[in-house]
Amino acid sequence: MRLPQIQIRTMDAKIDLHIGKPQQYIEQPKATQDIEQPAAILDINTTRSVLKIDSSQARRDIGMIGPLESSANYAEKGKQKAIKGMARRAQEGRQIMENAGKDQGRAIVQNIAKQNHGPHRVQFNVKFVPSVGSVKINYTPGTTDINIQRREPVIDAKVNKPIHEYTPGKVTGTMIQRPDVDIDVII
Repeated sequence: MRLPQIQIRTMDAKIDLHIGKPQQYIEQPKATQDIEQPAAILDINTTRSVLKIDSSQARRDIGMIGPLESSANYAEKGKQKAIKGMARRAQEGRQIMENAGKDQGRAIVQNIAKQNHGPHRVQFNVKFVPSVGSVKINYTPGTTDINIQRREPVIDAKVNKPIHEYTPGKVTGTMIQRPDVDIDVII
């Protein structure tokens, strides 16, 4: 016994495809940025330093004194000399009065005249060195206060959106050959 045979023939489909590529354009513009840096505020306050030098005692020590003090010193010396002069004249007057009419009276007057006559030697001495510690120095240092007020920068940034253009691709197909299946039965 013979079995029937089946014979199958197939024919593939053939398609012609036309592909148009997609196109894409992307551009990213730079961000717009504006930066401003305000200047810091600087405040400087100072107090002056004070230097006081008092050399009046040193000047007195070497004989250099001011006109007011000099006038006061000379007035005091004049007053003392006037008092001494009055005392001396009173003493001389007593001597003369006590010895008046005596033989010694003339000799006493001559001695008094010799004592009061003529230049007297005055001791002369030059003094140039003031006493130790006679110059007084007082120093008060000054101060400096610096205040800085920092100011933040002003930043204005604007992000620009990207420019994006897209054209999708196209695919078109044409059937060149249709698929086919042939089945034959052979007995």
